[in-house]
Amino acid sequence: MPPEPAAKRAVAFIDGQNLFHAAKKAFGFTFPNYDISALVNEVCQSAEWNPSGIHFYTGIPGVQDDPFWHQFWSSKLAVMGTRGIVTFSRPLRYRDQTVLLTDGTATTVRVGQEKGIDVRIALDVVRVARENACDVVLLFSQDQDLSEVADEVRAISRAQRRWIKVASAFPSSSTSTNTRGVNKTDWIRIGRDLYERCIDTTDYRTRPP
Repeated sequence: MPPEPAAKRAVAFIDGQNLFHAAKKAFGFTFPNYDISALVNEVCQSAEWNPSGIHFYTGIPGVQDDPFWHQFWSSKLAVMGTRGIVTFSRPLRYRDQTVLLTDGTATTVRVGQEKGIDVRIALDVVRVARENACDVVLLFSQDQDLSEVADEVRAISRAQRRWIKVASAFPSSSTSTNTRGVNKTDWIRIGRDLYERCIDTTDYRTRPP
């Protein structure tokens, strides 16, 4: 087994929507209020890793589909960019979905869905690992599709004969419905106290930053 480095460079890859919905289930927050730089730094500090890069990914609704969330994410991503965070966004794709109501009747609603976010994360993880730009791949996601990228990183570790860890961090509480991190990774549970230390002081819901 390759020797474990004393100082470990961690690069974080954040699925913004996955993180938001996990925090909503765990802590009850109704919008993405995390300061992602602070959150990455807190997790890395607790594990004694050196944060060496942040990549953030999210789908965004079109301005005509949902002007509120389009403005929110446009403003939040713009600020992230000024803080050295690499951001990647894609427009949501919409489809009609049938929903059953409490009275037993059905209605059709238009639902926005992310496409290609997990693929983009996987490609960037593999690239960063191959370029020897990190010792720890830190995923903020519970998307099990990313378990395959963990296998790929281990293959890179063997080929390059160097130590690489893959971890997944996620909000967790007694109200969480998903209690698992990404399979084949080390799981890091984010409690309420840690999360609340990393809440963004800017509220992008009402005004541009």
